[in-house]
This record gives sequence, C-alpha cells and structure tokens, in this order.
Amino acid sequence: MVKPSPFDERLSFSSFDSLEGVPVLAPEEPGSGLIGRLIRTVKKVAPGLAIALLVALSASWLSDHYHAPVMLFALLLGMSVNFVGQDKRCRPGIDFTARTILRLGVALLGARITLAQIGSLGGEVLFIAAAGVLVTILSGWLASKIFKLSPQFGVLTGGAVAICGASAALAISSVLPQSPTRERDTMLTVVGVTTLSTVAMILYPLLATAMGLNATDSGVLLGATIHDVAQVVGAGYSLSKTTGDTATIVKLFRVAMLLPAVLVIAFLFTPKGGAAKGAKRPPILPGFLVGFVVLVAVNSTGLIPAMVMEHVSEGSRWCLVAAISALGTKTSLGELVHVGWKPVAMVVIETLVVLTWVSAMLILHPFG
Repeated sequence: MVKPSPFDERLSFSSFDSLEGVPVLAPEEPGSGLIGRLIRTVKKVAPGLAIALLVALSASWLSDHYHAPVMLFALLLGMSVNFVGQDKRCRPGIDFTARTILRLGVALLGARITLAQIGSLGGEVLFIAAAGVLVTILSGWLASKIFKLSPQFGVLTGGAVAICGASAALAISSVLPQSPTRERDTMLTVVGVTTLSTVAMILYPLLATAMGLNATDSGVLLGATIHDVAQVVGAGYSLSKTTGDTATIVKLFRVAMLLPAVLVIAFLFTPKGGAAKGAKRPPILPGFLVGFVVLVAVNSTGLIPAMVMEHVSEGSRWCLVAAISALGTKTSLGELVHVGWKPVAMVVIETLVVLTWVSAMLILHPFG
C-alpha cells in the first residue's frame, strides 16, 4: 500500500482538531500593512468589547426602567459575568474598554461645560466649590493615613467624592501607578460614591429645606456636595427650576476641576526616579485631558450646534458605562467583600467633610 503524503494527511484530517499530532491548516493572516494591523487589532479586542457593550446596554435598560444609577447597574452586572473577564479570548477587549474607551469617555466630558457657565457663578461660589474639592481630597489623604491604607486610595476616594463621582474615580485611577489592588480600589470607590450619591439625592433637598435655604443657596448646596451629575440634576429640579439650574452649573464647575486635580495627582504619584528601565514614560499632559480641554474650548465658542455637543456628551456617558462594565468583569465579588469596613468609612467621612464645608459657608454667607 502506498503511504499518503503528509499533505494528503493534512487534508484528510484537517477537520479533526482534537487529533493529537495532526497538523491543521491555519487561516491566512492579514498583511503587515496598516489595514492588516487594524484587522488583527479588531479581531483581538472584538469579543471583550462586545461583552462590555452588552453589559452596558443591559445596565442602561435597567436604569431607564427602574430609575437607579446606571453606573451601579453596570458594575454589578459586570461582576456577575466575572468569569468572562478571565477568558483569555475576551481579556484583550476587556482591557481595551477599561483603558482606552475609559479615557475617551473622560475626554468627551468636556462637551458638557462652557466657560460662560463657570463665569456665571461668581467668584464666591467658585471659591466655595473649588475649596471644597481641595479640602475633600486632602481629607481622603489624611483618612488613608489614619486607617493605614494607601495614599493612592485616599486621593482616589477623595477625588471621586469631591469632583464627579464614578467619572472622577475612573479618570484618577487611570493616572495612578499600577498596583495589584488598583482595579479593586476603583470598584470600591465607584460602589461607595454611587450609593451615597443616590442617598444624597433623596436627603439633601430635605436638608436644604430644613436649613431654610432659598432657591439659589439650595442649588449651591446640592451642586457642590452631591457626587454624580445625574443625582445633582434629580435633586435640584425636585425643588425648583432655579435650584436645578444653579445646582447643575455648580456641578459642572466641579467637573471642570477634574483637569487640575488629575494633573496634580498624576504629578505627585509619578515615581520620582522616572520610568523604569525599558518602560514607556507617561506624558506630562495625558491625551485624554488634552481632549477634555479642547472640547471645553470648542463648546465655549458656541460655533458647534448644541445638538451635536449633546450627542458628544451622550457618547461620553456610553463610554464611561462601558468602561465600568469592563472593570466589573475584571472584579471578583469576593475581593470586595473581604476588604473590611475602612474603605467604606473613608467615603462616608469625605462625604460629610464636603457637606459640612459647603453648609458652613452658606450659613455664614448666603447668596440669595
């Protein structure tokens, strides 16, 4: 009998992938040019990116129908499919979403802000809000010393409480040094600030009424203390249109504080010896912050139609929800359960610090 050639064997058994030692014809790889590299990258990230987008869509649907924070739904749903995040086929896309899509979402936040909005607040309100950001971040750093936690975690939680909740947590986390607990700390921060922001949306309007604040002062209180933009809007307009407008503008100023805060944090936590040998040195001004500044400037000119900027702002929201979903798939519930009470206490303390600061300023110097 004539023994078949190796080529014939390969053709005969190419469908039997499980046969040990039998060669299988590999699909032809794309070329080495730009298009080829793009195709390979898309193939690599597509499975994980699709998972993150599916979780984001599910979280958005639940948020719309049950009127709860979309970020919290995205995180919890992502954690429920944590096993997918461990799959080596999905991990590249999960990492891409948690890093690149996240930074794109932060950059697009600039579409929400104009310089005219910030200028309309007046110097005293700007001082109260800006000082509140600084005091809250410093309180987070100090609390981390007291509780013997890392200073990175202190500024992460403090920045999230002080600026814009989950969005700030994601932005600050992206410039902190890589560590085994960075993603877990980010998830803890997102859970804490989102939960407390929802509680504040319900309680702070009652507090403003109990303090006897007028519509303008109530807006300053809500806008300068509640963590997330959506909860600020909900709380403000539950009292009056004037309160809602004031609260939203004050909150957008806090969002604008993201730029200097992230720059300072990145500078302080960059290793003093520079990048490790062979490692890529981080840029002085991260690209996503450049995009943030550019969008604020463009939006301030008024040359771009408001509808276009609204779509850009909505794109930012989707990017951030997808990024939270991706981070959720990389997070184990067991890791969060075993961290103890100290991180929770830190977020509560920081929340009380900013509330106390703004309330005291309004009592001493009402604006209405």
